[in-house]
Amino acid sequence: MGQPKGNRSPATGADLLFEVVSDRYERRSIVLTTNLPFEEWNSVLASEPLTHAMLDRLTHHVHILEMNARSYRLAQSLQARTT
Repeated sequence: MGQPKGNRSPATGADLLFEVVSDRYERRSIVLTTNLPFEEWNSVLASEPLTHAMLDRLTHHVHILEMNARSYRLAQSLQARTT
């Protein structure tokens, strides 16, 4: 796994995530959760071509479930602070 050796820099987390998505593309299911809209993924992955390629694979055969409810973890965290 990772990038070929040579003059290339070590694989970043984004590169490794892309490799996992690419390896599973059209072979296995992927369940992915995020609080970022697709438009903001480039800010995390730091490469527009990588972001586009990953989103292309993730959204090809997709069921998107958008949850606009209050965060359970945030509520628990706030409750713990007041207790």
